Order: sequence, then C-alpha cells, then structure tokens
Amino acid sequence: MTSAVASAVVRRRLRALLGQRSRRRWIHLVLGGALLMPYFLLTSVLIASLDRGTDPFRSLLWQFIAYLTALPLAAATALFPLVRPLSATAARSLCGLPDDAELAAEPAASWDARTRTAQWFTLHLGVGGLVSGATLALYPFAAYLMLLPVIGAPGDGDPGWMKAVGRHAPLGPVLGVAVAALVVLVTAAAGALLARCAPLLLGPAPADRLAAAEARAAALASRNRLARELHDSVGHALSAVSLQASAARRVLDSDPEFARQALTAIEETTRAAVGELDSVLGLLRVDGEGAPGRTAAPTPTLADLDGLLSRTRAAGVGVELSRSGALDRLPPVVSREAYRIVQEGLSNALRHAGQVPVRLRIAVPRKEELEIEMENPVREATRGRRSGGGRGLRGIAERAALLRGSSDWGAHGGTWRLVVRIPLSAEGPR
Repeated sequence: MTSAVASAVVRRRLRALLGQRSRRRWIHLVLGGALLMPYFLLTSVLIASLDRGTDPFRSLLWQFIAYLTALPLAAATALFPLVRPLSATAARSLCGLPDDAELAAEPAASWDARTRTAQWFTLHLGVGGLVSGATLALYPFAAYLMLLPVIGAPGDGDPGWMKAVGRHAPLGPVLGVAVAALVVLVTAAAGALLARCAPLLLGPAPADRLAAAEARAAALASRNRLARELHDSVGHALSAVSLQASAARRVLDSDPEFARQALTAIEETTRAAVGELDSVLGLLRVDGEGAPGRTAAPTPTLADLDGLLSRTRAAGVGVELSRSGALDRLPPVVSREAYRIVQEGLSNALRHAGQVPVRLRIAVPRKEELEIEMENPVREATRGRRSGGGRGLRGIAERAALLRGSSDWGAHGGTWRLVVRIPLSAEGPR
C-alpha cells in the first residue's frame, strides 16, 4: 500500500511538472521572451553604438546589461491601454488560472490600471526572457552532457569550458539529467509565479470595481423605479377596472344606464393606464434605444389628481378630498412622487377594502413639508392580511425615503391610516 501511494504521488508530481498546464505555461513564458527580443536588440545596438569596442552579443555581462535596460522600455510601452486586454487574454489562455480568476477585459482606463499592466508586462517579459534563454542554452548543454561518454573528450581546439566538462565525462549523463531537471523546475516555478500574479496585476483595479458596483447599483435602482411605476400605474388601473366590471355585471339587466357608465369608466381608466404605461416604458426607450427626437410621455403629477379621483369614484369608491397650501408650486419631483403615492394608496383601498369611503388630505402645513394623509374603514375579513403590508406599501416607503421623507401606516380602531411626509427641499432621489 505504501509503495502504491508513493507511486501515485510521484505520478502526480511528474504530471504537475510535465503535464499540459505546465507546457502551456512554458509557451506563455517563451512568448514573453519573444516579446522581449525587440527591446533587447534595441538596447544591444545602443550599447554597441556608444562603445565601439564592445560587442554585447559576445559578452555575457553586456547581454545581461542589455536585458536589464530593455525592461524599462517594455514597461513604458505597456502603458498603452490596449496592452491590458491582450495580456489578459494570453494569461487566461496559457497561464492555467483558476476558474474563478477575474481578469480585466477592457482597455486600461486609469493610471492605476496602466501601472499594474506595466508591472505585469515587465514581469512576463523579464521572467519569460530568462526562461527562454535557459531553454535555448541549457537544454542543448544537458544533451551534450548526456552524450559526453559517446562523443569522447574534447580536443585541444575546443573551448575551455568543454575541456573542463570533459574531465568528468563519466558523470556526464547524470549531470545532463540534473541540468534538464533544473530547467524544468525553474520553468514550473516561473509559470506558477505568473499564474499567481495575473489576477493581482491584470484583475480589475479598485477604481474598476467601484465603477462596476456603481453601475450595478444604478441599474438596480432603475429596475426598482420601473417596477414601482408599473406597479402603481397599472396596478391601480386593474384594481379600478375589476371593480367597475364587477359592478356593471351585477346591474347589467336591472340598471343598463349604470352599466353603461361603468363601461365608459372602464374605457377611460384603461386609456389612462395605457398612457401611463407608455410614459413608464418611454423611460426605457429614451435610455435604451436612444431614438433621436423621441422623449418619454410626461409623468402625471398632482395637477392630474382630479382625473385619478374621478376614475376611482367611478369604481364605486367615494373619495373625499381636502387640499390646502400652494400645491401648484411644489417641486416637480415632489409632485410626481406624491401623485404615485396617492395612486398607490387608492389602489390599496380598492384591493383590500373594496367600495368603502376614503378620506384624502393633501396639505402643506409648513412651507418646508408636504403631508399626505389617507384613511378608510378596514373590513374585518382583510384586517389581519393587510396589516402585514405588501409591494405597494413598500413602494410608498421607498418613494418617500428617496426624497428624504417618511411614511407610516397601520390600522387604528377599525380605520386604516396612511401618512406620508416629504420635505419640499428634496431636489431629487438621493
């Protein structure tokens, strides 16, 4: 059992060093070395032109100096925004990253992202250049060592390093395998280093994450706003039409005139609902399609309150309205949201209480606040169910909160009471 476990461990280690992921990482490193070559050749030519007696292609020291000088040039070119998605694509394809690794797909838009891309590009080219050099130099050297017993000792005209190696010809195969294994280990370590650094340097920058979070929050707020508008406008119309149709059906034979009036009210209610639906969907058309010269239909305000109340009364709900204060001078956003709040309050009365009298008071008791108060009797059959609230009441609370206002509702002594207060200094949703 012990030998089987040891054999499995060895196979797993060999697969990690020589498997497909390691080979792809080696290709990625060699690609980095290939990208470094233009910079290396440029710095080598510059060094040769500055010192005519120096041949950087024959001196290992000058080659290393040219290599170090080429890295800052590579970092400078990596500041171009398009380097980021190109590097991310190569890393995602060849680095063997985890499935949850997040790399940027867009060009670098901030200096933070550009700097991080430059760091990655320099690391990739620097490590890739070393691995490429080791691949080109040490693998042939390892093969030479392995064949040394067959080739025989070097001659007098061979380089000094070959003569030094030739003194240990019997150990050549062992040394060759060791050199080849060393290159494999270094390549695997370099590939693992790049795989670890890729999400850190090519992943979304903090500014990108913040921008993405803000975009998601804006999209969610837009969806919630659309949901509130649809719920309030269409929901109220459907509740009113349901009651109107029910009343018309009950008296169709006994009171045709009333049925005719109910059908007329249904027609007017649905026409108004279609207009409000077009207004709500117009928000999507303007933001999404961007049709030139096309704007959304105007959203109803408190100036349209009389039409809303007449349609509600046609459904058999008696609405007693009390108004006070300069309601015609309200800020537009406050007037629009106040209309929707009243509409939803009436919808709640229609859905949960039916044809009961509703008392509505809209006032500006102080110059800095609008107050909406609505009361209606609560039926015993629906009292417990309604006290829990629903989407409509939650939408009222959201509308009030967005304008820095407050809302309160509940049943008190057999009467359902809704109170909303909105400061007139609210210039828009926060």
